[in-house]
Order: sequence, then C-alpha cells, then structure tokens
Amino acid sequence: MGLKKPKSVKHNGKRLSDILGAHDKFFSGKDGGVRADLTGANLSGTDLSGTNLSGAILENANLEGSDLRKSKLAHANLSGANLRKADLRNADLTEAVLPNANLSEAQASGIEFFRCDMANVNFQKANLRNTNFRSAILNGANFAGADLGVAILRETDLSQVDLSGLDLSTTLLPRGYTVAAAKKTSA
Repeated sequence: MGLKKPKSVKHNGKRLSDILGAHDKFFSGKDGGVRADLTGANLSGTDLSGTNLSGAILENANLEGSDLRKSKLAHANLSGANLRKADLRNADLTEAVLPNANLSEAQASGIEFFRCDMANVNFQKANLRNTNFRSAILNGANFAGADLGVAILRETDLSQVDLSGLDLSTTLLPRGYTVAAAKKTSA
C-alpha cells in the first residue's frame, strides 16, 4: 500500500495540496498566503516529505505512518498529534510544540528537537538516534524501549524523565547526570 499524495487528501473541504500551497505563500510573505490550519486533520499515510510546515497548526492531527522526511516543522503546533510510526528522519522541529503527542515507533533519527515543548510525549520504541534535544522540555516523556544512541540531551532538564533500561553509552547527557541517579529517582 503506497502513501497518499497531498492532492488526494482533503481537510475541511479543501485539498491538502491547496492548503500547503497557500501556506508556502504565507511563509514567504506573498499575497494570498494563509497559515496552514490542519487541526484534527486525518493525514495518516500521507507523503509529506520535504514539505514546509513551519509554523503550521497540526493540533490533534493524525499523521500515523506518514512520510515527513526532511520536512520543516519548526515552530509548528503538534500538540496531541498522532505521529505513531511516522517517518520523520532529518526533519527540522526546532521550537515545535508537541505536548501529549504520540511518537511511538516513529523513525525520528537526525531530528532537531532544539527548544521543543515535548511534555508527556510518548517516544516508546522510537528511533531517536542522532537527535538534538538541547533545551527541550521533556517532563513526563516516555522513552521506554527507545533508541537514544548519539542523541544530545545537554542543557535539558531530565528530572521527571525515566531513562532507566536504555543504552545511554553514546548519549550526550546533561553535566552531572548519571544513570545511577536516574534509576533512584524513577524508583
């Protein structure tokens, strides 16, 4: 089963390709531009690779199994979005808003999560290799079974995050953070 093209997907009676075209104009400051508001949109299994969704509103959107490789989602609002099994490799999510989003089993290696709000995000079994979480808000995030190899967690408050049971041997952790101390606080 192949991915759906933006031309074949509709949200609130409009084709997704038209919404994305208007968003490109908005982002470029051109006449006729409108910020993409995809609140609650069903975009599951959609090919959005390389798409510019910077600053878009995707609250509670269903992006399960979608291809978002190399997409631009900086400053996007993905609160409560379902990104389960989505392919986000090499996407830019700098300063995106993702509280309560579901990224379980997502392919998310090489992502910029710099200064993101990711409180209570579900990262169970996600591939998070080579990701940058610097200065991100991760309170209550669930990393059970996730791959955090070579991830950057420097300058990140991990006081309410359970990383026990994960291989953190190549992860750049905050200064003074130890796995032993983490196990004590999660017990």
